[in-house]
Amino acid sequence: MITVEHVPQAETDYLTQLEKAAKRFGDRTPQREETLRTLESRGVLYADEPGRVQKRLARLNADWSLAKAIEHIPTQPITTTGSTLSLAPDAFGADLLGLERLMGRNNLTGVAFLEGGYLAARSIGRVAVRTPEGGHYGTGFMVSPSLLLTNNHVLRSPEEAGHAVVEFDVQAGVDGCPLAPVTFRIDPHGFFATDRELDFTVVAVAERNQEGARLTGYGWLPLDGAQGKAIVGEFVNIIQHPNGEPKQLALRENQIVDLLDRFVHYVTDTAPGSSGSPVFNDQWEVVALHHSAVPETDADGRPLATDGTPWRPGMGEHRLAWKANEGVRVSRVLQALSRLTLTGNAARLRDELFQPPDRPHPEGAPPTAAKPGPDGLVPDGSAPLTPGTTVGITVPLRITVGVDAPTPEQRGPGRFTGPRVTAVAADGARPARAGRAAGSSVVADAVAQDLDAALLNLRLGETRAYYVRDADRAARDAYYAHMDADSYGEPLRQALTALLEETHGPRPSYKPARMLYPWVDLHPDRLLRSVYSGKTFTAEELIRADAAAEASRLRGVQEFLLRESAASADALAAELDELEASLPFNCEHVVPQSWFAKREPMRGDLHHLFACEPACNSFRGNYPYMDFPGFDEAVRDDCGMREKSGFEPEHSKGAVARATLYFLLRYPGLVGDRAREFPEERLPILLEWHENEAVTEYELHRNAAIAEIQGNRNPLIDHPEWARSIDFSGVWP
Repeated sequence: MITVEHVPQAETDYLTQLEKAAKRFGDRTPQREETLRTLESRGVLYADEPGRVQKRLARLNADWSLAKAIEHIPTQPITTTGSTLSLAPDAFGADLLGLERLMGRNNLTGVAFLEGGYLAARSIGRVAVRTPEGGHYGTGFMVSPSLLLTNNHVLRSPEEAGHAVVEFDVQAGVDGCPLAPVTFRIDPHGFFATDRELDFTVVAVAERNQEGARLTGYGWLPLDGAQGKAIVGEFVNIIQHPNGEPKQLALRENQIVDLLDRFVHYVTDTAPGSSGSPVFNDQWEVVALHHSAVPETDADGRPLATDGTPWRPGMGEHRLAWKANEGVRVSRVLQALSRLTLTGNAARLRDELFQPPDRPHPEGAPPTAAKPGPDGLVPDGSAPLTPGTTVGITVPLRITVGVDAPTPEQRGPGRFTGPRVTAVAADGARPARAGRAAGSSVVADAVAQDLDAALLNLRLGETRAYYVRDADRAARDAYYAHMDADSYGEPLRQALTALLEETHGPRPSYKPARMLYPWVDLHPDRLLRSVYSGKTFTAEELIRADAAAEASRLRGVQEFLLRESAASADALAAELDELEASLPFNCEHVVPQSWFAKREPMRGDLHHLFACEPACNSFRGNYPYMDFPGFDEAVRDDCGMREKSGFEPEHSKGAVARATLYFLLRYPGLVGDRAREFPEERLPILLEWHENEAVTEYELHRNAAIAEIQGNRNPLIDHPEWARSIDFSGVWP
């Protein structure tokens, strides 16, 4: 028998869990009240940390740019008559409906929601414990082909689990008549791990029951430790066996009001959850393990019953006077399990939780994405791939390659299984659509989803006011309201640097087709203009061109991985650099990417990104800006003039100067420490370009649009007069 207990030694039981939950809930009262005020005044997108909201949007194939575009379309807070977006009916896929639902604009959803809930419910069973001392019920759910997850206070020990079974189909059928329960023996000898503090138990279940039914027929609910499954303000769903009763559903009745490091709090005006139940988002991903009501307490902190007397476990959960619910975050359950030292079959069963399923879910179940190993780590980048290892590198997709060890019959000259490739979106979105296999179709689906989102954003902006001066001035004044009006020199520079960093959130990744072309970089005539040549393009032209380039890049990465199975991460990164150079986007970083090693958030910072055709992008290269004598009389390329000493653009000198000055303020010390980077002695060039070309409506629009997406603003656009007051000397290394 293998038994692992990763717990503190303090005794905990359900009553103790209730008392601890009540204390955690009480301690967070000020933060929770502030959250509720934000939800009421601004909505769900602003009640949580910007980074977590960004990851939640990514899982819905959305981003802040698209969310803000939708937010600008007038509507009542909730509509029951369909979407208020003026789009063709076939534009409303599950992702868009899910985004509207998340934002509180539409309480309708596709019928696939019901189908997903039915499939999820199949994997949830009633845990029945029958010991000589008595019995009790709880809820549990399969999280791998062999393992069930429930609460520690439902199954406290291997001995108790040895007296337990899990019963599936304890529910009414569509005709209202009870279904015949299907019972499986719980097998703690196969695997048993528990954690009293996090109140979870993972235990093996017999593969077949006495009638020969297979456990895998009920599928399982994969656990995903990544952020973005749910955010504060979102409603969640619970499927459960309350008090051992037939399976029931609490549908969107619980609203998340707080996310702690290990726990999540959600409130409802109906019933508390049942111990061991899965807590789902609207995409039927498991967000948390429900483990406790948050009870009303007396002056001594003791949980109260509905009649006002101290509650005792023998009364049952239904007699608890409660005010909220508490669940254990799935990511923390996985972390605790990953830290266990296991060997043999126990290690294999535990590792199933962290691997893509190798057996089918119930028919029609959604595909699941590959996950890293239990420690969340990959091999060192300098080491070649060897059988049984994986290496991950983030590109527009995260490509995870696992090399299968050869089977005995495959050993010998020329016999090797080769790499197994699975693609998962780098920002947490799931690119593969139902029914598609990995490989080129995954690439096509990933690119198609980005393309669809970018074109949707473009369509939503067609009726939007290009620039609202009064609203932007009010936003500008509020942004700098706490700045010292008399600040000057280095103190002014430091204050602006601190403000730009503090308010830079969320921090979008580099996706110009989604973040830049549809709205941010449009000119008043709703066209894009190359920042250096002035050539015009429609936004759709560049969106589609970048999508084609991205698809070619990803196919190139796949081909490289299939061809070079022993390549190191460094070799893969070099290949990606070559692909990006040969298949460029139509976007210019006015501060070249090589100056900051393509790192985020610099790479995706919209303030220094501009539309630019590849010819001009390549012509400029990574040369610093220069003001050439006799520029007006010189023979120049359409993009400008370039010599060994630098590059002078044909157009947009004022705009690129202000964007570069923003970058120097936002990221002091990052450029100028190597040859070919912008030297301090050329600062007067930027200041002169800034003063010679006044801020345009185009730049005002860009600044306002970028502030909506990533939070911060460009001070040189808002207050051009500050340029000569700022001491920029402190921004160079």
